[in-house]
Amino acid sequence: MELRQMQYFLCLAEEKNVTRAARQLNIVQPALSMQIAKLEAELGQKLFDRSVQGMTLTSAGEALVRLTAPIVRDAEYARQEMAQLGGRISGRVSVGLITSVAQSTMARSSATVASRYPEITLSVCEGYTETLVDWVNTGQLDFALINVPRRRTPLAAHHVMDEEMVFACRKDGPIKPPAKLRFDHIANVDLVLPSKRHGLRLILDEHAAAVGIDLRPRLELDTLPALCDVIATTDFATVLPTIALRQSLASGAIRAHRFNEQRIVRSIAWVHHPRRTVSVAAKAVLDVISRDLAQAAAVAKEFVEPTSGGTSSSSRKKAQKAAAENDLLDAGFRLGQDVAPAAK
Repeated sequence: MELRQMQYFLCLAEEKNVTRAARQLNIVQPALSMQIAKLEAELGQKLFDRSVQGMTLTSAGEALVRLTAPIVRDAEYARQEMAQLGGRISGRVSVGLITSVAQSTMARSSATVASRYPEITLSVCEGYTETLVDWVNTGQLDFALINVPRRRTPLAAHHVMDEEMVFACRKDGPIKPPAKLRFDHIANVDLVLPSKRHGLRLILDEHAAAVGIDLRPRLELDTLPALCDVIATTDFATVLPTIALRQSLASGAIRAHRFNEQRIVRSIAWVHHPRRTVSVAAKAVLDVISRDLAQAAAVAKEFVEPTSGGTSSSSRKKAQKAAAENDLLDAGFRLGQDVAPAAK
């Protein structure tokens, strides 16, 4: 089995279509089909089921993905490290992000990576914590940013940040949280929350059990932007991390309140396989994402109502200015140009 065959096989397994995989590999379709046929003949196993819908892995194919993905990634890492000797930061980096991180920072972070490190090829996917842990463990991802899992994992974990989860509702809606807001007060309002598949919901359910309440949301949504839209246009309420609410808070569509007691803090960590070295390119990408994540959390935090009542005008103006500068920077990145924030 040749390294090239492994690369071809993994690309086809990911794309599930010969035409797309051949285009990705920059080879003609017959060449790809021939190499896959040779690999199946050598192993004596059928690796794909072929149909008009595309290519799907057989059980043998799934096993081969688990076995070859780390080998191909280690070979790529060796090439990257040799390139670093010449002062270049290059290579392919595959990253997994939980939804709240991806939707808060990834547009900006990916543009920064593309501008600052033109020789890095970045691949980003979004998923649940448990799924991302599995993909890092099998070598499909270099690293992932996840909610710190409650159960032990085989991965090496490194703390990134802690973030408060807050109560949020429509700006001019009928819900009036008490001055001394406790987590158990939310049992008396109509809630929209992520489903039990979501890492944030697991955190909320555990906290609810600890204070003796049973969370019974009237609506479950795992798509966080859609969840925020529901909060902004209905009389539902939610509990989410501040970065997940940032855009809606900045627009004035919703308001958020801290819990005086029974506060909830979620922790974000980045994880990687302990037996695989993290490349210089992967570390560069991680630094960009971590910086942007911390900045997004700091901006969002300024919009949250203080526990004593209304937000001070100075804090509100400061947050609005920071949000406007971030939006301006994001627009510049999308246009492929540098945009400097306004002078302070």
